[in-house]
Amino acid sequence: MVRGEALVVCSDKSMGAGITVWDMESGDHLLHIPTCASPPHGLLCLRNHFLVASQVHKHGSFGGGAIFIWPFNKPQAPLRSYPIEAIGPLSCTNDGLYLAGGAPSGNAYVWEVSSGRLLKSWRAHQKSLSCMTFSDDNSFLITGSDDGSIGIWSMISLLDVAECGNVPSFFHSWLEHQSSISGLLSTFGSSGSVLVSSSLDGTCKVWDVISGRLLRTQAYSQAISAIILDPEEQLLLSGSADGRIFINTLDIGLEENTTIISEDQPIVLSGHKGSITALSFSISGLWLISASEDCTACLWDARSWVVTRRFNHAKGQITNMVVIKRSLLLSLAENSQRVSYQPRVSLLDKYPQPTNTSRGTVALLPTYSSLEEDISNTGFCSTTSMNKQILDLEQGQTPAAIQMKVETSIENRLWATSMTKHITDMNKHLRSRLLDLMHCRLLVPSKVDFSTNGKRKKLKVSSPLLREDEPESPA
Repeated sequence: MVRGEALVVCSDKSMGAGITVWDMESGDHLLHIPTCASPPHGLLCLRNHFLVASQVHKHGSFGGGAIFIWPFNKPQAPLRSYPIEAIGPLSCTNDGLYLAGGAPSGNAYVWEVSSGRLLKSWRAHQKSLSCMTFSDDNSFLITGSDDGSIGIWSMISLLDVAECGNVPSFFHSWLEHQSSISGLLSTFGSSGSVLVSSSLDGTCKVWDVISGRLLRTQAYSQAISAIILDPEEQLLLSGSADGRIFINTLDIGLEENTTIISEDQPIVLSGHKGSITALSFSISGLWLISASEDCTACLWDARSWVVTRRFNHAKGQITNMVVIKRSLLLSLAENSQRVSYQPRVSLLDKYPQPTNTSRGTVALLPTYSSLEEDISNTGFCSTTSMNKQILDLEQGQTPAAIQMKVETSIENRLWATSMTKHITDMNKHLRSRLLDLMHCRLLVPSKVDFSTNGKRKKLKVSSPLLREDEPESPA
């Protein structure tokens, strides 16, 4: 069975349903986090230290949005942020430095996690965002909408401080799906970064992210509501609206092949009575987990494709699902050594802040210490203690020193991003100037006059490349 892993699920029906955590090996109930109802694609695990979830809102209302962040060492005390509007899907970079959210209005947002600063907000789509993800190398943010459109956004332009007030442009924009985008997966193919998208129109499409080419289309008889790749990225598993799961080989070749392939002979898994809402693999890769509107989650053996365990969620249908290490849920005493190195997260800004404005105080998630430690922290320190703190600070061993290093790293990254953009613009300008010079020379050839005695004489030509006070070269 699955060892040392836990299954985290939540519903979107009621805030009272909260988050439920099960032991995947025994099926035991481990934890319940109250007050959470998250829309599809609205739950994620951040840097193996936090759960992040956007909260549902009343239908048709774009106000009152909320994003909750729970530290695993104290899941009953979330950090509550209130963006300017409701947020649906969420995604974060692999390193956990940036968090992106999409709104029903079609707007997209990117925050810096450690400071909470809103780096960019813009109109990404005409209709509601249904899902979003980052590319494997974090160089692109990929967004999908209810109108079937997909947008590819360069992170260099999104993080460019100099253009924080400008609307970013698409790196690519696709409108090949005929219905809402239900899933986005980023992987690597033979030619580079590859995107797999699914839609309620019953198709899955494979795209080359760099060139923008559509490589392959797979058609099904049912609407596809969730997708996942196996750990080796050889199989595409597609959950449908009728509760079935289709397994196809993900054939990404060098040649472009957009031929629609009908549902011929895929492996079909049947274990649910309602639409598939989420798919995931265990950390070990030996087990597939599927969630459904029938209020159950199934654990499948990835070799025999047989259901080995079923989790019943009495609090409603399962909308989101995340697999984590069970060690993240250790008791407070066992977590005491890990709390000191817990990454920093802050309240997420509602509005963009000027880059030259002081941030003031930063909201931190609660940490833990005894009453004696609190008293000693607020009192005077001995000379020996102060010397030790100074030494630890110089050696970078204290949380404050680590935090300073993180902030310095983020500032250096933003500076490097700005310099990259500046160099790219310079290269474009130089290439444009070179093309203009070549074009002028081609449009103004040398004119030759043949006299009656058969001798050639080069005539003076007015050229933008030759100044009036500059003599011509001899013929």
